[in-house]
Amino acid sequence: MTADTTTFDLGPQTGILTRLADGVREDRLADPTPCPDLAVRNLLGHLTGLAVAFRDAARKDLGPTTDTSPEASVPDIGPGWREQLAAALGELAEAWRDPGAWTGATRAGGIDLPGAVAGAVVADELVIHGWDLARATGQEYTPDPAALRAAHALLAAAAAESERDQGMFGPVVAVPADAPLLERTVGLSGRDPGWSRTA
Repeated sequence: MTADTTTFDLGPQTGILTRLADGVREDRLADPTPCPDLAVRNLLGHLTGLAVAFRDAARKDLGPTTDTSPEASVPDIGPGWREQLAAALGELAEAWRDPGAWTGATRAGGIDLPGAVAGAVVADELVIHGWDLARATGQEYTPDPAALRAAHALLAAAAAESERDQGMFGPVVAVPADAPLLERTVGLSGRDPGWSRTA
């Protein structure tokens, strides 16, 4: 898998995620999300964990946070989760502002990968999980354009390199070619852009 080595600021997308998290009501934490088997609280826990892991991946600070597979356990949140997530997302964005984060080799989720690919992967995670969170909690969502382009490029390349209709995270959901870029990206992630929490 390859990724465009052009660097970009993850700050706008992490800021969008922070605002989405701030808009989550406590009585919605047990609601379902487009992520199979993850309620809103688990999705928020996953976001906190991935922010820490990819912050450390950017810093090349390899260890338990970068070696653990995200499937190792079901993430959750505790008291102060809003502040913890906001802090982790802020540190993530700052770490990827270092040009060195995008070069050389690093590790995330127990997988060794080039820094530029890791940057594209975290952009994809932030864009897709932002959509997940917005859909699950009934909030409007417009991702950062640079992060969205990076996510789409990564997922499209993964789908092209894999078996027919098999994307990075599962079977691709067919979306019209003239659909908005976000919907096409969501489809490439294996999600139905029409998913609704009330369905």
